[in-house]
Amino acid sequence: MSKIWFITGSSRGFGRRFAEAALSRGDKVAATARNTDSLADLVAAHGDTILPLSLDVTDKATVAAAVKQAHEHFGRLDVVVNNAGYGLFGMVEELSEDNIRAQFETNVFGTLWVTHAALPYLRAQGSGHIINLSSLLGLAAFPTTAAYSASKAAVEALSDSLAQEVAGFGIKVTVVEPGAFGTDFATSSTWSKPVAAYDGVREAVNAAFATFPSPDPAGVGPALLKIVDADNPPLRVFFGSLALQVVPQLYADRLKGWEEWAGVSAEAEAGQG
Repeated sequence: MSKIWFITGSSRGFGRRFAEAALSRGDKVAATARNTDSLADLVAAHGDTILPLSLDVTDKATVAAAVKQAHEHFGRLDVVVNNAGYGLFGMVEELSEDNIRAQFETNVFGTLWVTHAALPYLRAQGSGHIINLSSLLGLAAFPTTAAYSASKAAVEALSDSLAQEVAGFGIKVTVVEPGAFGTDFATSSTWSKPVAAYDGVREAVNAAFATFPSPDPAGVGPALLKIVDADNPPLRVFFGSLALQVVPQLYADRLKGWEEWAGVSAEAEAGQG
């Protein structure tokens, strides 16, 4: 049985790959983009199995209308993919209020508004799968990644709670955590105005990032199909091998630190100075 998808940020990057994979196997997709002209080739290739929708995920009312239109058009929603987002990079001291608010409006509130709009339909039908795009950087922050990492960490926590809240309605939640891939993510990201005092730190971290692998994203679409087709899909899944090289050591270091300071933790609970 074919699935009905609602995918944000379908014009490029992962969202485009997800839409192509779903359409290529005969699924139907409500594909959103700020400018639907970018979806014209998919419409030409797949006809009425794709519904192109113009959408800015930061506009809550427009999000609700788009999700409603998709549901009315296809009759149901099976997979909701919160993919729309971008990166804001810069040292913490360099982040402007406007820039970091905009980062959260898209990456966090955009995810929340789509989820809010979709959940009543998913609950009513007693099924559905919400896919939230996080990042390796939602688990591991580095110099210059504070804003983006914080936004993706928020998506991680939101997804954890959501998965527990909706399980009884037959709704599944998966957080996809990609590492670096050969997409246009870097060129479409925003950088804060640099403070010269951090130039040395910036140069060092940029040199380190340049050594990261940048695999072709051709496999991300088929990978997501396996997840949405699984009877028991994961709550979390890495895309790419880089995260498995970084995250286990990160968690080991955190556990070690907590254990080393367990005495102070106990003192805090006991109220001892």
